[in-house]
Parts: sequence; structure tokens; C-alpha cells
Amino acid sequence: MEWLQTLPPPSNLSPSALSFLDHRFHTQRSLADAPNFASELQTQCSELDRSLTELAQRLGAGLAAYASFSGDIHGLFGDVSDKLTALSSTCSSNVVSDGGRNEGDGKGFREELATLAKEVARLETVRVYAETALKLDTLVGDIEDAVSYTMRKNIRKHSSSQNSHEMHILATKTLKTTEEILTSITKTHPQWKHLVSAVDHRVDRALAILRPQAIADHRALLASLGWPTPLSALTSSHSDARTANQVLNPLLSMQADLKLKYSESFLALCNLQELQRKRKARQLEGRDREVALRQPLWVIEELVNPLSLASQRHFSKWVDKPEFIFTLVYKITRDYVDSMDDLLQPLVDEAKLVGYSCREEWISAMVTSLTTYLAKEIFPSYISQLDEESVTGIQSSARISWLHLIDLMIAFDKRVKSLVENSGILLSFDDDDILQKISSLSVFCDRPDWLDLWAEIELGDALDKLRPDIEDENNWRKKAEGIVLSSCTDDHKSPLVSNAFLRHLASVIDRCRSLPRVTLRSKFLRLAGIPIIRKFFDSILIRCQEAEGLTALTDDDAVIKVTISVNAAHYFESVLKEWSEDIFFLEMGMDGYHEAEFPCDANNYGEGFQESSRRVIFDDEIKKLEEFRTEWVEKISLVILRGFDARTRDYVKNKRQWQKGEEGWTVSKNLIDALDYLQSKMSVVEEGLNGRDFVGVWRSLAAGIDRLIFNGILISNVKFHDSGVERFGSDLDVLFGVFGAWCLRPEGFFPKASEGLKLLKMDENRVQECMSGGKRCLKENGIRHLGVTEAEKIMKNRVFTI
Repeated sequence: MEWLQTLPPPSNLSPSALSFLDHRFHTQRSLADAPNFASELQTQCSELDRSLTELAQRLGAGLAAYASFSGDIHGLFGDVSDKLTALSSTCSSNVVSDGGRNEGDGKGFREELATLAKEVARLETVRVYAETALKLDTLVGDIEDAVSYTMRKNIRKHSSSQNSHEMHILATKTLKTTEEILTSITKTHPQWKHLVSAVDHRVDRALAILRPQAIADHRALLASLGWPTPLSALTSSHSDARTANQVLNPLLSMQADLKLKYSESFLALCNLQELQRKRKARQLEGRDREVALRQPLWVIEELVNPLSLASQRHFSKWVDKPEFIFTLVYKITRDYVDSMDDLLQPLVDEAKLVGYSCREEWISAMVTSLTTYLAKEIFPSYISQLDEESVTGIQSSARISWLHLIDLMIAFDKRVKSLVENSGILLSFDDDDILQKISSLSVFCDRPDWLDLWAEIELGDALDKLRPDIEDENNWRKKAEGIVLSSCTDDHKSPLVSNAFLRHLASVIDRCRSLPRVTLRSKFLRLAGIPIIRKFFDSILIRCQEAEGLTALTDDDAVIKVTISVNAAHYFESVLKEWSEDIFFLEMGMDGYHEAEFPCDANNYGEGFQESSRRVIFDDEIKKLEEFRTEWVEKISLVILRGFDARTRDYVKNKRQWQKGEEGWTVSKNLIDALDYLQSKMSVVEEGLNGRDFVGVWRSLAAGIDRLIFNGILISNVKFHDSGVERFGSDLDVLFGVFGAWCLRPEGFFPKASEGLKLLKMDENRVQECMSGGKRCLKENGIRHLGVTEAEKIMKNRVFTI
């Protein structure tokens, strides 16, 4: 037992070691296993030492490989990570489960391995970042070298344009590669935003030099080709425009070598623009990308700009003759448009510029140059004339000139639209973006105050033209002939004045259709169109109020005057409803535009118009016309009912007449005058009022007479004998006969009077049954509109004679 003598004294051992030995050798017998236990501990320590040594060696090798920054470091670190994971599993399986010290050491070792694995992953990320940064730095350096070369070329007088073009192509390719890497980084490593920002800053500086140089080279090439053709040559006497274009267009007369140079320059500029588009799309990811994705073609702009400058020298002479300006712009646009399809469109397709039409871009660029000149020179000149007119108060031709200019713009836009549609592109109101690009009226998109001024002038012109039509009484008396609406076949009996209002409203709407955006069309129609409808409403309301104020509608002429206004309102309402089904107006409701500052004249219209419902632009006006018709139809019915009531007062008060018959008369004498009045008034109304509203008049009148008879006779404690019941029935038959001209079962519109007569005609036994049976018994006998109390009151007044 010599090995026991090598043990250190107990004072040199740690408390944990003493505790471990005391736990292991707590009895005398356990000392016999000491050699085996010592051997086992030595084996475990040796294995751990070997594992740690191997781990240190591998880690050192990995760090050395990383320090060399070789291309194989990624594979080496992967191998290290795999072997460390395997080692962790091996070590954890060999740790003694019941040894407190060994178990704690194994857990700590596993934690160290996990930390080490994370550190290895971090180092791998740093390596990839460094490689990417180095690659981007190299690419951007190449770009900057190419830019510097082109700058030095421009400084030297004698330099090879071929070399310059090649450097442009090389720079564009390098830019494309750089953009692909940046796009990949944005998707896979969004946290590297500082690297992306730094590269973007350097690339933007290079592009700020490269693009102007590329455009300058392209302009020089165009000038060498003879572009643009002098405008004087455009006044060719050739009758065939296409033949003239082939002679005058330098792009179609290029020789092979020039054509190749132009194609290369064209493609280079297109590729540079596409690269710029992709960069903006990446930088604006998650935001409004429309501006970045839809930019005019630079190559087309370079064709238009010199033409625009040459044209403006002529435009300055034609401020007072704007028709010449539109004619020249349209001629230039038309003469070159076919060459855009034939020559340039294949080049755009080769450059893989998606969504671009050379025809459309050419027309758009020409229209844009026109609208720019209109906004800078023409409109300010006209507005100054209008301001001078408002200051001096002297009527001038400024407003006429403004409307004439708008007419020219609308006619120009229609001709330009036909040029676009000739290529097979069908435009609709959904294509607001395209319409804005090819419309000279897009000048109002940036100047809503000019749109307000146009609407004011348009409205004033329409109202001035309507004033004589409103004041001419013949336009109110004569009916419009041949009016047919697809939604209604009724005879509206509309006066001519309603057609005059609709004609001017339709004119405003037609002019409004040419505006390129829904919001502009909606605003213009609310400013210039809706007031025309309100003026119409004001006119018919005033006429009705005048008629009511003079005679309270007791005179036939007053009733006819009201019926004319109701007919006009009904026809106007029907037309507005039919128009509202058009997609043109439905889009305005979907757009949700609402002009909050439309004042409502409560004095003229009785009450203010409600706010827009944002469904269809005419909804509020249609509702107001419906309310107008309902109100005045009720007033006509009420006036006739009052006259009928006044003439039946003696008839209703004579309660003794129901106790005996009146021989020789089929109708009571006191009722004859009332029925004659009723028939006379209704014939006047029927002659003057349209069929739909006339139905409302006689139905309302029938309901009123039914209440009058029921309250004044049936439940007024009148004693009905047999002869009185027969007499009452004869009177109702004659009354029903008057209304029988307008319906098949007139008694159905006098429910209480007809059911009261039915109760009076019952025999005594059935009367007793009904009085004891309640509501159920009344329904079984066909009495559905009278309550039990009302029925009992009528039946109590029935006197049966033997």
C-alpha cells in the first residue's frame, strides 16, 4: 500500500474533495475497492485530457485557417462544428451519473460547446460580410473608374467615341451586377442596411455623372443624324402623310453604320433607365413605388425636347390664335407616330423594358410639352385678362376666349386619343393614368384653382343661355315631343323648358368627360352641373309657390301650372336616374369625392340639400325632386278633397235622409254637385298631369274621401233603415263609378266605406253573430279594415224594420 503514502495531508485537500472521499470510503470494507476506483478515475481524466487536447488543436487549426482568409474556411468551420457536436454527445454519455463533481463538469462543458458553436456561426457571418463588402467595393471601384474615364474623355479633344461607348456598356453591366447583389442583401440580410446605404451613396454619385454623360452623347448622335427636322419642312405638300414621313424622318433614312450606332446608344440609355428603375423600386420597397416604376422613356424625351424648343418659337406668336398651336402639335405627333412603332418599339422590346409602348410614350411626351407651355404662357395670359375684366367691370371677350381654348383642348384630346387607339389600345375611364398622360386637360391636375375658374365660367355661360328659355312662357306651356327613355315608356308630358335644362346639363357633362381623372370630373360636375339642376328646381318651385299664393290652387289655371312643374320634375328625375346607371357617374360615387363647401340656398329650396351620400353624384338631387313631386301631388289632392268636402257638407249633415228612400233618384241630390266638381277637377288634373303622378293624386283623393264618408256618416250616430242603406249603397256606386275610369275595383280604394256598407247590408241574425264573434268573425265575413269597436258602432246604428 505504498501508493497511500503519496496522498497529500488532509489539510491540503479542498472541502469538496474531503467530502467526496468521505462519501466514497465511509466503511472499512470500501477501502478494498480503492485501487479499482483510482484506476477508473485516472482513465476518465485521461479521456477528458485527450478530448480537451484534441478540441484545442482543432480550434487552433480553425482559427489559423480563418486568419488566412482562404476560400476553404467555410468548409473547415463546418467540419469543426460537426465534430464538436459529436464530441459533446460522446462526452456527455461518458460522464459518471452519480458523481457530483463529474456531473457538474459535464454540464459546464456542454454549455461551453454551445457557446463555441454560436461563436463559430458568428465568425462565418463576419466572413461572408467581409467577402461581400470586398466584392462590392471592387465593383463600385470599377464603376468609378469607368466614370472617371468618360470624364477624362470629355476633357480631351481627341478621343475614341468607341472606347467611351464600351466604357458606358461596362459601367452599366457592373451597375447591374452591383444592383443584383444589393437586392439579394436586402432580402437575405436586411440587418446590413449600413453596407447597402454606403454602396448606394457611392453608386448614386457615379450615376449622377454617368446619366448626364450618356444623355449628352445620345443628343450629340441625334444632332449628327439631323434631328429634329426643321418645322418648315413639316408643311410638306405631300398628300400622303406616311410618304412624307419617310422622306422627312431622319430616323428612317439612317445608313447602316449610323443605324447601328443609334441602336447601341438607344439600348444603352434604355438599360441605364431600367437599372435606375430597379434601384428606385428596391429603395422604395414597402412604400409608394408608382413614381419609380412609371417614368417616361428617356430616349423618347430626347426626341421630343428639341422639337418642343423649336415649336415654342412659333407658339409665342400665336397666344391669341391657340388653334394654330394645337394644329402644329397634332401634326408633329401624327407625322412621327408610325416610326415609333416601326423603328423604336423593337429596340425597347430588345432592352426588355416591360410595359412601355413607344407610340404611347411619344404621344405622351408631345402632350406634356404642350401642357407645359399652356400652363406657363397661355393660361396666365387669359387669367390676367379675366382679372382685368373683374377690376374694370367692363365686359370683354376673356370668358369667350377661355371657353374657346377649352373647346380646342377637348377636340385635340379626342384626336390624340384616336392616335393611341389606332395601335389597338382601347382606353376606358379605368385608365386614368394613361388618360392623364395623353390629355392636354391634365393641366388642371396641378392647378385645381383653374378648374374652379373653368367651372365658374362654364356655369355662368349655361345660366346666361338658359335665362331666355326660363322667361319664355311658351316653353312652359308646350310639351316636348318624341321623348323616349329606355327605363320608362310613360308619357311624361314634360314642357320644353325641361329639355332646355337637360340640354345644357348634358353639354356640361360631355365637357366634363374629357377630364383625365375621376376626382376632377366629380369636382367639375359638382361645381358646374349640380347648380344647373338646382336652378331648375328653383324655377319649378317658384312657379308652384306663385300659383299657390294667388288662388290657393282653387283655380284650374293654377292647378295646370303646378301639374306642368310636376311633369317637368318627373321627367328631369327620370333622366337623372337613367344617367346615374352609367359607369361614368358610378365611378364618381365610388371615388368618394365630396366637396364640403357647396352652400345650400334654404330660402329658395325650402330647406338645405343634404350632404352627398357618396353613392351616385345625383342622388341628393333625385331625392329632392321626388320629395317635390310627392309634396305637390299631395297638395293637389288636398285642394280637391277640400272642395269635395265643402260641397258634401249638407249631404253629410242630413242624418234623416238615411231613414227613408228618395224616389226617382239613383243618387242623393245633395251629392250631385260634389260629384260633378270631383269629376271636373279630376279631368283637368288627368289632362295636365303625367300618368304616374296622376295615380298618386286619385289614390290620395280616394283615401281622403273614404275617411270623410266613414267619419262623417258611418260612425256619426246616423240611424240607417233599410231604405237608407239602399240609398247609401247607390251613392257609393256612383262615387265608385267616378274612380272606375282609373282602376278595375275602385271599392278597394275605399276600404272603410265599402266594408261599412257591407255591415249595413247584413241581416239582423248575422249582425248579432258578428257583434258576439269579435275580430275573428269580422274577418270571416270579409271585414278586415275595421276594428271591433268601429264595427259595433256601425251595427248599433242599423235599424231593422218588420
